[in-house]
Amino acid sequence: MPRSLLLIAASAFALAATPATAQRSAPPVPAPLSAEPWPSVMELEVDATDVTRAIYSVRQTIPVREAGRLTLRYPEWLPGKHAPRGAIAEIGGLTFTAGGRALSWRRDPYDVFAFHVEVPVGVRELEARFQFLSPTRSSEGRVVMTPAMLNLQWEQVSLYPAGHATRAIAVRPTVILPQGWTGYAALDGAEITGNRIRYAVTDYENLVDAPMFAGAHARSWDLGNNVSLDVVADEARFLEAEPAHIAAHRALVDEALALFGSRPFDRYHFLLALTEELGGIGLEHHRSSENSRETDYFVDWDDNASERGLLPHELIHSWNGKHRRPDHLWTADYDQPMDPRLLWVYEGQTSYWDWVLAARSGMQPTEMVLGEMARAAATFAAMPGREWRSVEDTTLDPIIAARKPRPFPSATRTEDYYNEGALVWLEADQTIRRLTGGTRSMDDFARAFFGGREGDWGVRTYTFEDVVATLNGIAPYDWSAFLTQRIMEPAQAAPLAGIEAAGYRLVFRDTANPFDAERMRETRSLDLIFSLGVALNRSGEVTSVQVGSPMFDEGITNGTEILAVNGMAYSDERMRLAITAAAGENGVPIELVVQKGDRIRTITPRWTGGLRYPHFERVSDTPDGIETLFAPRRAQGSQP
Repeated sequence: MPRSLLLIAASAFALAATPATAQRSAPPVPAPLSAEPWPSVMELEVDATDVTRAIYSVRQTIPVREAGRLTLRYPEWLPGKHAPRGAIAEIGGLTFTAGGRALSWRRDPYDVFAFHVEVPVGVRELEARFQFLSPTRSSEGRVVMTPAMLNLQWEQVSLYPAGHATRAIAVRPTVILPQGWTGYAALDGAEITGNRIRYAVTDYENLVDAPMFAGAHARSWDLGNNVSLDVVADEARFLEAEPAHIAAHRALVDEALALFGSRPFDRYHFLLALTEELGGIGLEHHRSSENSRETDYFVDWDDNASERGLLPHELIHSWNGKHRRPDHLWTADYDQPMDPRLLWVYEGQTSYWDWVLAARSGMQPTEMVLGEMARAAATFAAMPGREWRSVEDTTLDPIIAARKPRPFPSATRTEDYYNEGALVWLEADQTIRRLTGGTRSMDDFARAFFGGREGDWGVRTYTFEDVVATLNGIAPYDWSAFLTQRIMEPAQAAPLAGIEAAGYRLVFRDTANPFDAERMRETRSLDLIFSLGVALNRSGEVTSVQVGSPMFDEGITNGTEILAVNGMAYSDERMRLAITAAAGENGVPIELVVQKGDRIRTITPRWTGGLRYPHFERVSDTPDGIETLFAPRRAQGSQP
């Protein structure tokens, strides 16, 4: 077989080498869904060779139980997306046949993800064929196929019988890749013939949870503990990683295991695309994660530390979000709506731990992590939307807004359960340390709540009461009131108590912290949110406006272009100099010429505070709680 396909086999960890646990936890299937096994195995074949037009061609054989109406569904509510995000608009050419004869079908007009197929007497299986016409530019949706790589998400290229638990539906997947490409997926039993990979029978739930990255330029690294880093890139030169780069990823895995104490997987694959063409992604799965970064991830390692928080976040989700999952975020199929109100645990605590593990492992320098935390703290301290909307209410945002751009996000809030949730968990950590004299911490919660089931890559659900009970087992306290106030009630104080308890305070300086500085450099943007109240792209166009800021008071909205600064053509440098010159009582007023559409006007925003960027500053004569929190654990077990 070609060397590239040999790499596929070499990169997949054989179950024989590390047997899966006999236990794969699973919640009971609720009525009226059936948990009985589907009559026999579905066959799913995906031809992914048309990379020029980005079209996946699908042939699916589906066993049937009886004549009459069979309802097949396209997945709608998808784990990890926290909203109905099924890409049904991209399917085309759908047909159903049995024994070579076309079968009639109709889409349900009230449930457009459901297809009703009329099955004749005597038919034991039918064949579905369709194409997934994937986006070819970002304006059409996320790009999942390019001439150099693809991201195959099985839910986009398959149907399943309605009314049936997905874990009870057996399926054997096959994928046909372009010649010479390498593919990576957390699926078992790959049989490779030429450019065709046929996997062993699995259940449909696991199939959807095991996407593939494949590409013409690929490389895999063993990180130990049955974890691999599987990378595809736009060009081969972007795969040149230094030993120290791989060592940081290996340390990340080690720190995660030291924290949680056990693995909720038999093996794990970081699927990573280094690309300027494939659409961006960071999505958790139980035995893998889909990640994309820019092509300079390895080759400009020292200049892109701000990008390296993604892999820690998605790895942590194997414990928090996949193995342990809020009771109403687990569903037995992809039709049932999800209740996301515990995402401040699922995502918020994962965001807390990604800060911690990124620092402990060296994936990110401590200064970079502190810069990102300071940015989050300053954002919430100045956010008017917190007066009316709680953190818990933002967990519904994936359904309400589907991540679309908004004119004034500081007033409406967005998915703040990530970072405000993380800051609340930082306060919880410092509270536990205070209550126990420093002998216990959130590390103990992580091991008690998420760990303890080596190799169990099933699902164990939890409730708010379970979280509170585990916290009380670590350090008795009124944790219910603590979390209710900070998470479920609006108009709370800025979430600074955790950082202050750790011996730091939020301050503003006229130079950017490492996180903001790198982010502005990478995007060629200028962030003035904490001064004039706007963010600008490289050409001086406004991309964000802070409600209540000087620019908001001048009627500036997104899409406004700044043409001139104090009589000179706009540039980032001239804008910075103008803000600096305006500082203080005797400062020179700022004059801007702005344009929105055909309308041009001159404004003089009132601001004398100079440039302002958030930082954390040590409070003298206090213990450094961050240094303690970020200290590596590998040499000392999981002690706090």
